[in-house]
Amino acid sequence: QVQLVESGGGQVQAGGSLRLSCAASGRTFSINTMGWYRQAPGNQRDMVATIGSDDSTNYADSVKGRFTISRDNAKNIVYLQMNNLKPEDTAVYYCNAGYNLYYPSRHLEAWGQGTQVTVSA
Repeated sequence: QVQLVESGGGQVQAGGSLRLSCAASGRTFSINTMGWYRQAPGNQRDMVATIGSDDSTNYADSVKGRFTISRDNAKNIVYLQMNNLKPEDTAVYYCNAGYNLYYPSRHLEAWGQGTQVTVSA
């Protein structure tokens, strides 16, 4: 019912910037919270940043002051602006969306396919 497609990953030098985009389709009007998660080899998938339907945001301590999450005016694209990138930011980044279905009501989550971010010294 909700599909997510990420883009914008790539290779960048430490201190550089990248902007990730996640386009949502389907029942986008049902989406409440969207977010970015990342997973490095051998690690679990961790929350990076989330943004609510009211544009309230939450960030992992490791990215505060460097990353900014935002949504476009139509609420169907979420961005992650990543500045001052560090090698430890290297991971596959996944877009996430929480959304609601009704009759009967359910709360579900959708995930994108992931986009690779590699930061070199």
